[in-house]
Amino acid sequence: MTDLNGTILVIGGTGNIGRRLVDFLHGQPLRVFARRAAALLPPGTDVVRGDLGEPGSLAAALGGVDRVFLLWPSLDADGIDGVVNALAKGGVRHVVYVSALQVTDDNRRTIGVWGEVEQAVVDAGLGHTFLRASGLATNTLGWAPAVRAGEPVRIPYPGARRSLVHEADIAAVAAAALTEGKKHVGRSYVLTGPAAVSQADQVAAIGDAIGRRIEVTEQPHDEARAAMTAWATPEWADNALAYWASLVDHPEPVTSDVEDILGRPALSFRRWAADHVADFSA
Repeated sequence: MTDLNGTILVIGGTGNIGRRLVDFLHGQPLRVFARRAAALLPPGTDVVRGDLGEPGSLAAALGGVDRVFLLWPSLDADGIDGVVNALAKGGVRHVVYVSALQVTDDNRRTIGVWGEVEQAVVDAGLGHTFLRASGLATNTLGWAPAVRAGEPVRIPYPGARRSLVHEADIAAVAAAALTEGKKHVGRSYVLTGPAAVSQADQVAAIGDAIGRRIEVTEQPHDEARAAMTAWATPEWADNALAYWASLVDHPEPVTSDVEDILGRPALSFRRWAADHVADFSA
């Protein structure tokens, strides 16, 4: 594959990762495909409004595009074949996809939505870079309502130790993969924070950032499962809870991939908490 110099399409450019990626790609030929208002983006950004569930809206965004950033918006892979076929037909040659730590080249067909999306990209013959994230620090924003209200944060398995990654690091690695030529094509990276931090210590870091102590209460398994099944399948909830339970004794791994690509250490969870003080402040 020769180096690419067409337009970069950022799918989901108003989200936590995509919005930062847009800033990192300043000066590049860029287009954003998004469901939300373009007001969240820098003035003058080329925006095509649409939804991945509507292939026609995606096709309208692909003129002149040869590179795509993809963040799949669902907990299932329904519709991914139509999306990757549209990308292939539209002339896309390189897809950078945010996947998950648990996926490997050998288990893609059996590991769940992230593996299914990876496999669909591969099966479509698209050049790819897979960013297998340990977990997104932004998911802890789910604790924000309790923190703002001055209530204890209820967490299943507070001792579970996670190497959560700052969304800015994912966006920066994605920008490198999209702009540094062919050296990232065909590669998979495992992106983590610089340390595995327990969920209780994550809450403490948020408390330090906002200047007050936050109580933590261990949420019973059945209560946590019931809350999760309000927005996820029972199977997904069971797998997630079993995984978090395992992290009490076997923390998530820490890799050097962020530092290797960016030339600086991965951002810590404390840095993430400091960057999100406004989200947790009353």
